[in-house]
Amino acid sequence: MNKFIPLLLGSLMLLGAAGCDNTAKTSADAPGSTSESPMAPDAQSAASTKDDAMSDTRKAQVESDIRAREQRNNVTGGDAVRDNADLQSQVRGKLEANIPASQLTVDAKDGAITIAGTVSNQSQLAKIEPLAMQIKGVKSVVNKVAVAPAKPN
Repeated sequence: MNKFIPLLLGSLMLLGAAGCDNTAKTSADAPGSTSESPMAPDAQSAASTKDDAMSDTRKAQVESDIRAREQRNNVTGGDAVRDNADLQSQVRGKLEANIPASQLTVDAKDGAITIAGTVSNQSQLAKIEPLAMQIKGVKSVVNKVAVAPAKPN
């Protein structure tokens, strides 16, 4: 029995860690990681993602989240070194609020941001790096995003 309890607890912890998804996505249909190949979304999925991103409630929520994170960062001295999860979330929010109908995945490591997925046009692609660089603590941006207009159903 003494050997069974640590084995059981270890198994539960391993399953919990494996179930965590450490990427930040702008939509449920975004790639699971920045190493996946982007695929063009179908028209219905793109429209749903755009409607969600363009809703007043969602925009207010994202803007509030960004402001709160910046305020919290300023209270702690405005550190340029930020937690990876915090950077991922903040960059994802910035992109989601400003590039509707995108399907992007964001990873962060020590201030280096990697963004992958799809956007519907070239002008949206051009916005990605400048928007990400607006977030305090972002040192560099690797853009693996492809332009892929939605496919008709």
